[in-house]
Amino acid sequence: MLHGLCRMLRLPAAVVFTVIVVISFAFAYPRGAVRLFDGKTFKGWEGNLSFFRIEDGAIVAGTMKDKIPRNEFLCTTDQYGDFVLHLKFKLLGDPAKANAGVQLRSKRIPNDSEVIGYQADMGQNYWGALYDESRRKKVLAQPNLDELSKVLRRNDWNEYEVRAEGKRIRLSINGYQTVDYTEADGEIEQTGCICLQIHAGPPSEAWYKEITIAPLPNKE
Repeated sequence: MLHGLCRMLRLPAAVVFTVIVVISFAFAYPRGAVRLFDGKTFKGWEGNLSFFRIEDGAIVAGTMKDKIPRNEFLCTTDQYGDFVLHLKFKLLGDPAKANAGVQLRSKRIPNDSEVIGYQADMGQNYWGALYDESRRKKVLAQPNLDELSKVLRRNDWNEYEVRAEGKRIRLSINGYQTVDYTEADGEIEQTGCICLQIHAGPPSEAWYKEITIAPLPNKE
């Protein structure tokens, strides 16, 4: 196909290939988005690397060989306020017990493995929910799981979109909006880091890849 396209356009194969790659990248990532994960290294991230590894271009949290003794988080070294975050994820393990999530506007708790902030949840009955990790310690909003189950691919790759604009947070999985939440508490911080979690419990793994973020103008 590439050779036929080259003959039609009368261009060298290398030039046509470069154009295809550039166009594919443009469609793969939202306008203005930057990659948070380069697919090869932990550059731009910090955490207890005993619980995280890189495999097949993805960050893998946890293990299928041993129990997960406590919640662990891999966090960005930069902080973000208003943004659109995209990433692909899959969760492996006992469907009744495996749990993980993506933290946003979060901060490390000093001398602790925990973080504090909003979490785009996954696993058990929390798929697509917005949870307040280590702060109010409760679900702030959640979807209709029967409807979400129609598009959710358990034990396989899914896509999360997290849109944070001012006090409003919207979550979507595979194009289905799971949460549209507006924060009523004016004391809650609206900036922080992005973190990838594996929850304490039985052997389980959370895989994360193609992580991009597009900053938005601050919205009061």
